[in-house]
Amino acid sequence: MKARFAIIIAAVMMAVSVPAARAQRADQPPSRPDNGRFGDPTETARNLQGFVYGVVKTIGPSEIVCDKTEFGDGQAFKLDKKTKFYRDGQPGSASDLKAGDDVWVKIHKDKKSGEMTALRVVSGMFPADANIK
Repeated sequence: MKARFAIIIAAVMMAVSVPAARAQRADQPPSRPDNGRFGDPTETARNLQGFVYGVVKTIGPSEIVCDKTEFGDGQAFKLDKKTKFYRDGQPGSASDLKAGDDVWVKIHKDKKSGEMTALRVVSGMFPADANIK
C-alpha cells in the first residue's frame, strides 16, 4: 500500500512539473516583460545609461551641487578642467547651467576618499543620437 501511494505521489509530481519546464524553451527567445507604460528601460536614453540624474541646486567654479540624485539631496560633484558640459546636444559651459535645471552627470568616484568628480554634465533637450563623449 505504501509503495503504491509513493508511486502515485511521484506520478503527480512529474505531471505538475513538466508544464512548468516546457513554458520556457532554450531555443526560443525570452518573452518581453510587461513593463506597463514605462516601456523597456534598456531601449530609452541609451546614451545616458551610467549617468546620475539630478536637479541643480547650486553651481560654482569648483563644484556642482544637485538635489534628487540617487545619492540623496545636496550631493556635491567636483568640477575640474577636464569636465565637459553639453547643452541641447551641443558643447556648452558651466555658465549655461542655473539652479533648477535637470542634469545628467557622468561621474568618477575616487575609491579611497569617496569624492565624486563630474566627467560630463548634460542638460537640456537633445536628440537620442547626440554624441556625448
